Amino acid sequence: MTDDNSTTGGRLIVEALLAHGVEVVFCVPGESYLEVLDALYEARDKIRLVTCRHENGAAYMAEAYAKLTGRAGVCLVTRGPGACNASIGIHTAFQDSTPVVLLIGQVSRPHIGREAFQEVDFKAQFKPLSKWADEMEKAAQAPGLIAEAFRQALSGRPGPAVLSMPEDLLGQSCGPVEATPMSVERPGPKPGDMERLHRMVADCRRPLMMVGGGGWTAKAIRDIHAFAAANRMAVCCSFRRHDLFDNRHPGFIGEMGIGPDPALIERFREADLLIVAGARLGEMTTQGYTLIEAPKPRQALVHVHPGAGELGRVFEPVLGIHSSMPAFAEAAAALAPAEKNRWLEWAGEARDDYEKNRVPKPPPGRLDLAGMMTWLDGRLPDDAVVTVDAGNFAGWPQRYLTFGGGRRLLGAANGSMGYGAPSAVAAAIVQPGRTVVGFAGDGGFAMTGIEVATAVHYRAKPLIVVFNNSMYGTIRMHQERRFPGRVIGTDLSAPDFAAMARSLGAFGERVGKTEDFAPAVERALKSDRAAVIELIVDPEIINTRTTLSEIRARAMGEGG
Repeated sequence: MTDDNSTTGGRLIVEALLAHGVEVVFCVPGESYLEVLDALYEARDKIRLVTCRHENGAAYMAEAYAKLTGRAGVCLVTRGPGACNASIGIHTAFQDSTPVVLLIGQVSRPHIGREAFQEVDFKAQFKPLSKWADEMEKAAQAPGLIAEAFRQALSGRPGPAVLSMPEDLLGQSCGPVEATPMSVERPGPKPGDMERLHRMVADCRRPLMMVGGGGWTAKAIRDIHAFAAANRMAVCCSFRRHDLFDNRHPGFIGEMGIGPDPALIERFREADLLIVAGARLGEMTTQGYTLIEAPKPRQALVHVHPGAGELGRVFEPVLGIHSSMPAFAEAAAALAPAEKNRWLEWAGEARDDYEKNRVPKPPPGRLDLAGMMTWLDGRLPDDAVVTVDAGNFAGWPQRYLTFGGGRRLLGAANGSMGYGAPSAVAAAIVQPGRTVVGFAGDGGFAMTGIEVATAVHYRAKPLIVVFNNSMYGTIRMHQERRFPGRVIGTDLSAPDFAAMARSLGAFGERVGKTEDFAPAVERALKSDRAAVIELIVDPEIINTRTTLSEIRARAMGEGG
């Protein structure tokens, strides 16, 4: 208890969250931060507390919330195991450039350094996984540290910030401290940068722009569309970021991620000017750092990024622009269009390549996954939210669904399994008026599918489609490529996920034939509750381009 003129560290934490406009917090409760929970009780009409079933799910939900809203996602977990479980989501936020604030209950200060119950040095643990990690030393520091956490998460290249809160400080009485949000640093391009970019576009013959990364706003997306349209420029997106550009736009030519269209790779090599806006040019986007020559690319490279440290980190740009995406996109949209007749035919051919890539070849087995995704693409509203887990199965929604405009794609660019279900649940909770469809493999869904119970509890209504081929498909594919026929460790005995969903109070149905998919989706969407549709997938259908038998035969032929 406190007197009328004092407060506690826990209350200061919540007051600071309110000062930063926080409306939703994802958590798994723990005894190490009971004072924060009690303060959230007092603020329950202003901050919605979403209780999850696992800290991994809570961190994923905070990350998905941030991607969907553009605001920092907030996650609360307890010490030791709780924080370790949440670290997967923090690594996702770090590599995906997503603003997340993780608050961790810590052991009391007198116990620190004694390997107390569930003690971990969180500053050391999260230093390589986050932009910033710190620990409270006095209760009165809470507002300032929360402000710094939000500043770090949202400034420059967005990312996760971590604050450890010793339990004794949360209950400690102190005088009131005003919570004042810090300014967020959002750099903009220099006038000379944009003049030089304009000249480079005017002088090139095969320009290609890639958009990606974090920090995009709705206006920034409209502005980059305007720039591309005015210049009739070919545009691709980085891995799992192809909702940043309307896929129906004649300038869109695909996604440069895992297993991209070979024709897109060739277009990338043919380009004489690469404008990379927001993407880090990491391993996936550059096909293992082979698509662009390092350190000096053959193409003229313009790299635009909000993190100054990313410019020239791997590839030396001819022009490096340190800028937030909203500022760059606005400046680009204001440029006078360049003479583009030189590349209209080339850009049009690149679009034709994209359209051809969306035409599937006849599938083996009883499920035409490409045809099912094509049907779903026409069925989903233009403002639907689609989430994807990690795995080969994701190739079908990513290749045959269209994104951009008002339709969103939430996926973990760091390839973290388990993301699909929690992110769908978070989207359905915070934006209940939108249709939300999540996709997961049987491996990833087994990790975090229990968060369907969170959806049921909060009356959220995501539809989650599980591709069940009874194995870790991506690893099996690589196994067959390198060690054909020597299968070990990748088989799974999956449960009946539809029955699991029904046991949690959700809709659940299994589908084993193509013609049963559309009716099952309609029943799921009309059920007025969370839903799981489990697809029984032939293990032979390993990805959108080949089969396991074909991979094995090629590997054995090469080895023999």
